[in-house]
Amino acid sequence: MKKNNLILLLFTIITIISCEKKEDKFPLDKRFWTVEDYSEAITQLRFGYTADEKLPTLDDPKTKAIVEKLIDINNFKVILDDKELGTKHKNEVATSFFTAWQDMIKIYNAQDKKDKYVYEVEYLETFKFGLELQSYYFMLGNLSITESVDDPNSEEIKRILKSNIQTQISNYALLLDEINNEKSYSENGKQVLANGIDKYFSNMINNYPEANYESLENKIVLLEKKSSSDAIKKALKNILNLIKSKKTALEENTETV
Repeated sequence: MKKNNLILLLFTIITIISCEKKEDKFPLDKRFWTVEDYSEAITQLRFGYTADEKLPTLDDPKTKAIVEKLIDINNFKVILDDKELGTKHKNEVATSFFTAWQDMIKIYNAQDKKDKYVYEVEYLETFKFGLELQSYYFMLGNLSITESVDDPNSEEIKRILKSNIQTQISNYALLLDEINNEKSYSENGKQVLANGIDKYFSNMINNYPEANYESLENKIVLLEKKSSSDAIKKALKNILNLIKSKKTALEENTETV
């Protein structure tokens, strides 16, 4: 009996130590995570948990802080908004974060046997982290180009800058592709998705009102017809109306000139 109790006690101690060591791998005491911190955290989240272990989630008080730190946009904004730092340096940092995010988006994309997202909110919040990051990534990339050439107003440079903006639009459209997976989301997940569409596409269109949104408009029209979610339909209509209003304003300004 004593031997069995001793074995049970040792098993309990080992389990506790194992859990503590796993959580200790995340530098939660740091105010901001560096790209190196992200690299280590992403590796731990992707490969440090077995298939039957639950990943850190926002609804788990014990692991909530890990996810909150992971999706905290201030981790990169503290550098990319710093007016004392040079464009080249900030562009390199943005690129490093973008590379990390490409692995980060693979953490919470698991689906169960019913094709439902296991971590739908965490997945979408990770996606939105990437959209916010890309608003800096492409802006800094273009700024870096204009600062490094003799004639930033040359037709070739203008073409490159426009091409980069179109790439951002295409990357943002990947969020819209999630509407094709609409059945994989709960009603709450659909609302989170709709909120992300409304916020990030509005910001992009307001930042680049002169960009070519024809392909995006066509995609929105098709997805609006396909979606059965009122929240998503409303978000798509808002974006479509914003594109049209910007286009009308530009045409009126052109006529006036």
